[in-house]
Amino acid sequence: MHFPAPLKSNSIKIMLLGSGELGKEVAIEAQRLGIEVVAVDRYPNAPAHQVAHEAHVIDMQNREEVLDLIRRVRPTYILPEIEAISIDALFEAEKEGFHVIPNAEAVNKTMNRKNIRKFAAEELGLKTSAYRFVSTLEELREAADAVGYPCVVKPVMSSSGHGQSVAKSPEEIEKSWEIAKEARGDASELIVEEFVRFDYEITLLTARNEKETVFCEPIGHEQKDGDYIFSWQPAFMSPEALKKAQDIAKKVTDGLGGRGIFGVELFVKGDEVYFSEVSPRPHDTGMVTLITQSQSEFALHLRAVLGLPLGFTFFTPGASAAYKAKEESVTPVLRVDDEAFAADSFVRIFGKPESHEGRRMAVVLAMAASETEALAKAKERIGFIDDSVKVTKVVEEIREESEEETCVIKKVFKFIFG
Repeated sequence: MHFPAPLKSNSIKIMLLGSGELGKEVAIEAQRLGIEVVAVDRYPNAPAHQVAHEAHVIDMQNREEVLDLIRRVRPTYILPEIEAISIDALFEAEKEGFHVIPNAEAVNKTMNRKNIRKFAAEELGLKTSAYRFVSTLEELREAADAVGYPCVVKPVMSSSGHGQSVAKSPEEIEKSWEIAKEARGDASELIVEEFVRFDYEITLLTARNEKETVFCEPIGHEQKDGDYIFSWQPAFMSPEALKKAQDIAKKVTDGLGGRGIFGVELFVKGDEVYFSEVSPRPHDTGMVTLITQSQSEFALHLRAVLGLPLGFTFFTPGASAAYKAKEESVTPVLRVDDEAFAADSFVRIFGKPESHEGRRMAVVLAMAASETEALAKAKERIGFIDDSVKVTKVVEEIREESEEETCVIKKVFKFIFG
């Protein structure tokens, strides 16, 4: 393959539609190969904006805005990194000859839980939990009675677990309805799922292009309010369960087609494996691969997009722990104790320009002789990070005591840096 220089008329150019922490890592990998990076998001100074050659802020759910930017930039590859994108724009861009990753139809199927569930269960015949789709509170009550309690209620379109809840009884249905309706994304229709009493759940990262398909070691993860907080790799699975998981991942990714990495989410009960969801892009639980593999999920994603070989080496068991902000701030500051910077761990700060309660702001990655030990280290070291709330309060207290700005600055720096 030939690699021209970026910012030239013949450069290879990728457009990231979504520039959060996952897109940032893809951009970094692209920079390492001299690929020109254009990062797009709905707000300025998003993480990938900070490491891209070119940054844009648009309404990515506005068909004309997305198409106008694509036509002006003329990227070699378009990489959707979030669900909240105008699918009509992607279909039109594809018609005009632009290369959408993995392809517009795959994005269309996976961005909507109704589309992907019907595709997986009804077209591919994969084992899933029982499910119903509803659009009114009364339909939700009827569907919950049909699939049984407890049941999982989600908007058909949302990201990172937003709007997801578990209703344990009929009395909790109305609360689940309200949670789903408050989620960002399309909450006009909900999916009600049977609660599978699984032993554990995994993400099976599956990278593919026209030449080959490769699987990463399974990743175990722990969620809170539908969003990941810890992940570890490898997750122990019986050989039979692992083979079934790989077969399901191969079937669904072949069915979707195209190039790139897919985060295939699966429930495991004994040796039985149930399909849950799939994302046609790097997965948040896969941040652990930054410390466990010779080629992280982000490097594999880029290699798959470019049609390069997908081989990699698994180095070591590892774990990740996500840090979430505690309160709102337009000038977020993360205080990280020195203990977090150990020889066997990394800290990755995303650089998000604003924080709000529950927003993922950083991740700790740890390696060890076993995934259990690595997870214990990650859980310990995430406790060495704190956000700006305490610093902000101290600044306010100091301002009341002093009229001199320089004195305030000196005291704040002393508080932060000792």
